[in-house]
Amino acid sequence: MARFSAMVGVGAVRLRFVVLAVAAWALAPAAPASAGSLYDGAGPRPGPDVLYGKPTTAPQLRNSGPWEAKPILISGASAYRDGEFLYQDFIYDDHGARGTPDPNDPSAAHAFSLHNGTYTYPTAPEYLGNAADLVELRVKPLPGATAFRITLNSLADPSLVATTIALGNSTAPRELPHGANAQAPAHLFLTMHGTEAELLRARDGTPLAPAPSVQVSERRNQIDLRVSHEAWNPRRRTVRMSAGVGLWDEAAGEYLMPGTSASESEPGGAALGGSSAFFNAAFRSSEPWPEITDPTQPFAGPRWWRDSAQGAALASGDLGQFHAEVDFAKLAQGAHDDMTGEPGGVPESGPMNRILSSRFREGEGVDHSKACGNPDDCLGILTGRLQPYAIYVPPEGEPGQGYGMTLLLHSLDANYNQFADSNNQSQFGDRGPGSIVITPSGRGPDGWYYGHAGAGTFEVWADVARRYRLDPRWTSIAGYSMGGYGTYKLAAQFPDLFARGNPTVGPPSLGIWVPPAEPMEPASHTYDMLESLRHIPMLIWAGTNDELVPAPGPLEQSQRFDELGYRYTYDLYTPPADHFALAVHDQWQPAADYLGTHEVDRNPAHVSYVVNPTMDFANVGTVADHAYWLSGLRLRDPAGETPRGEVDAISRAFGEADPPAGSTEAGAGTLGPGTFGVMPFAETSKSWGAAGTAPDEDQLTLELENLKRVVVHVDRAQLSCDPELDVTTDGPAKVRLAGCGRTLSFP
Repeated sequence: MARFSAMVGVGAVRLRFVVLAVAAWALAPAAPASAGSLYDGAGPRPGPDVLYGKPTTAPQLRNSGPWEAKPILISGASAYRDGEFLYQDFIYDDHGARGTPDPNDPSAAHAFSLHNGTYTYPTAPEYLGNAADLVELRVKPLPGATAFRITLNSLADPSLVATTIALGNSTAPRELPHGANAQAPAHLFLTMHGTEAELLRARDGTPLAPAPSVQVSERRNQIDLRVSHEAWNPRRRTVRMSAGVGLWDEAAGEYLMPGTSASESEPGGAALGGSSAFFNAAFRSSEPWPEITDPTQPFAGPRWWRDSAQGAALASGDLGQFHAEVDFAKLAQGAHDDMTGEPGGVPESGPMNRILSSRFREGEGVDHSKACGNPDDCLGILTGRLQPYAIYVPPEGEPGQGYGMTLLLHSLDANYNQFADSNNQSQFGDRGPGSIVITPSGRGPDGWYYGHAGAGTFEVWADVARRYRLDPRWTSIAGYSMGGYGTYKLAAQFPDLFARGNPTVGPPSLGIWVPPAEPMEPASHTYDMLESLRHIPMLIWAGTNDELVPAPGPLEQSQRFDELGYRYTYDLYTPPADHFALAVHDQWQPAADYLGTHEVDRNPAHVSYVVNPTMDFANVGTVADHAYWLSGLRLRDPAGETPRGEVDAISRAFGEADPPAGSTEAGAGTLGPGTFGVMPFAETSKSWGAAGTAPDEDQLTLELENLKRVVVHVDRAQLSCDPELDVTTDGPAKVRLAGCGRTLSFP
């Protein structure tokens, strides 16, 4: 016997009748998640399908011929693996020397993610805005020859790009050939362009024979060179190497030097006198972390791309400071040495830049026409399969149950290095036994965690889960500005992934929202989805003088938490707390303490969830139609600009009563010490008391709004296949009892 309540007009009429079982919907079995590091219990799986996708290998990371070693995938690191020497470069860092900025540089629109280098690519499509971006350089001794492999991020036309490697040493720096306008200590210069290569004696430019052979794989973006031992044999010596990548002028037989502004065939960025033609230099193991040098102007030049030392060195033309000492004796022995703890070696902990092999490829290179900013499928300006991300691994080593996981999402117009080597990153990471902290690129500066940009967040999470042992119960989410919006959005879509959240100066919707006015993008409004956060307490930080996210928006968001009786803390920082003050202050210990070591409640007795299909992107595996022990949620009426559906479900089988919500508390405090000494704030908060007990009954209560279908996973809800049902709905709905072969219709 089931009970049903149908809503009629503004009133409710309770009807009692017997509900007969009807044919069940098919329920696809869940694919296995990464063992140990992601949820692997009974379905439905928390989070989107893309989180559980199989790993993919981008063509640039594939080996062929004599090449066998696995890539390092940590930027700025070198290693000996399987008889090969590998250097892994930073990706999308090909900005050349620091000169006079190109007045038409499209990246200048992203003011919080400026480059140190100022070079821009020719506008012809075959340059891809990224043609000289070095991904990896390898060296391997072979019988009768020495093999080199250059891997580029993009490669549409090999004749447009060139690389010169300085081999060996000299008492004084030598000028690199072909107008590279750079110098480095060298005995020989190995230059490749297109399908041609040459080996020159550095002191006089004499070609050595036989000329190196070249093979180009445009599918893998790899250039494979062989230097015969007849021309040069390193034997078992240690050889100094430097290298640079630039654009090639085939007609002139030399490197292209940037002018004032890029044209279809000429690069821009105004290389000053003495600047090199190279866009990218190798062996930059000492590339510094971004830093804010002037607290009064925090975003005037943050240099969050890892190209600061490169930009300065190429401006001087001195390539010699970036070099590797390649030990051919170790290579001959087939040594495996990651050189951990040594300069240039592979780090095991602390802040790092890693490289993700994404399953999504919308092109190659950098495409500024794919800029985002709307609640639709953001393809992002970083279009390729390889995507960078920042990661912090706590130095104390792996905890007994595995690392925690903290998503720390970057701001609008910023990039993945926004928090790199900051207290925000390390204080979050060093809390408790240790949490890994990740900041995905979001495929660019303005994705708002929609479409491909949102999927990239979970691809990075999955990548980390394959490389480190995680405790899937201990996860949290935080972010700044646009990342604060992402904190609301992703937590509301996938609440059973997270234990707690910390949005800082985050807007509740895309753009500016100043209540009582409507939000600029109503479909993106998370205020209408906060019911989903019943089990995710939020620490909301806002600034009184915030010029980009006016305080009334976050205040209204916090008041909605209060109205719902949910747990929250709202700290409003008083003047002069503008949009950037908390970032510059860089003190996050109270937020780290709030996130703490709290675990996700996977099977709560009471589930509230809002379905917003405008945020779903099936093409990238980010459909949000399930939470906790409910799945298959379908709207009855998906029309309109802001379609919503809502379910409130209580399983009485847990024998629990909702924790009582406490009264709203008011207080004040200070955040410090930091850049500004201390920062005062006013605080409003609500907490819960201890959960009560209730009779343990095989009963399910459902309240449905604009939903035509709900799947209840009775095993996780601790129900039988024949529970007593109390269903209130505003229209026809079907309730499937998963695993029971029963589908019930109301009315």
